[in-house]
Amino acid sequence: MPLLEVTDLHVTVPTRTGPAAALRGVSFTLERGQTLGLIGESGCGKSITALALMGLLPEGASARGSIRLGGQELIGLDEAHWCRLRGQRLAMIFQEPMTALNPLMPIGQQVAEPLRLHRGLSAAAAQAEALRLLDRVRIAQPAQRLRAHPHQLSGGQRQRVMIAIALACGPDVLLADEPTTALDATTQGEVLDLLAEVGREDGMALVLISHDLALMAERAQRLLVMYGGTVVEGGPTDAVFGRAAHPYTLGLQASRPRLGMGRLPRRTPGAGPAWRLPAIPGRVPGLAELPAGCPYASRCPRVIDACRGTPPPPVWLGPDHLARCLRIES
Repeated sequence: MPLLEVTDLHVTVPTRTGPAAALRGVSFTLERGQTLGLIGESGCGKSITALALMGLLPEGASARGSIRLGGQELIGLDEAHWCRLRGQRLAMIFQEPMTALNPLMPIGQQVAEPLRLHRGLSAAAAQAEALRLLDRVRIAQPAQRLRAHPHQLSGGQRQRVMIAIALACGPDVLLADEPTTALDATTQGEVLDLLAEVGREDGMALVLISHDLALMAERAQRLLVMYGGTVVEGGPTDAVFGRAAHPYTLGLQASRPRLGMGRLPRRTPGAGPAWRLPAIPGRVPGLAELPAGCPYASRCPRVIDACRGTPPPPVWLGPDHLARCLRIES
């Protein structure tokens, strides 16, 4: 049995023009110790997927389908049950630690809080464990940092504190939403190495959300490419990157900087040559603007009339590798 099994997950959120589908039939499984990557432009459904898994959907939103953690169904749980799961079996590293951390509480109290709530530790024992956790996430001078407030730490240190809070109770699944945003390259590597180390040692599964294709190629064993609240391509990372089939996946790959790229002329006459990456035309449609058919139809170079009428069925390209496109064989 998979540790986490998501089946036909739909999420509807309220908008100014009425209810809109934020997720449309998302399905995947996750095993212990495995890293699953979610990629796609902003607004494609990555973060709302993570919030659905945490039971933290916006007010007025609704979910249907199935989310099973260790065989337990999570869809339909009341808030009291969700509160017992969050921080203990499910944890999340939010994208911006400065807004996720409480600016009025010392770091030590924030790391100790889940230990007292979920594990019933005394104040002294929770502080001792918080010190061990800060040391584990490699924060320099952890005893001093226990008394510091978030504004007294650097961005990398705040991110490590978020990781310490998330790891405090040894969760089964950790969701990391852009965990290396605004960090320098060295700190990014250290943070990701730490998450991989915890996964190996504790059997923790990781859902990693990022725009960085190179990071995903290096860190994730499985990959879901999302667009318009739908998984348009998914499978083992090597297969998705090595044999990409969906036009959106191909567009993302083409827009990635690579060594040895040719020089393209500027569009402004007389401006001289410059490096310019191919870009996917248009923009991600809003939730209320999604078509009835393929969500990528308005930007796709291969679009035909049939693409706009009905959602494309999955096409299996190999073992566990699928894409949703009517024109994959074209």
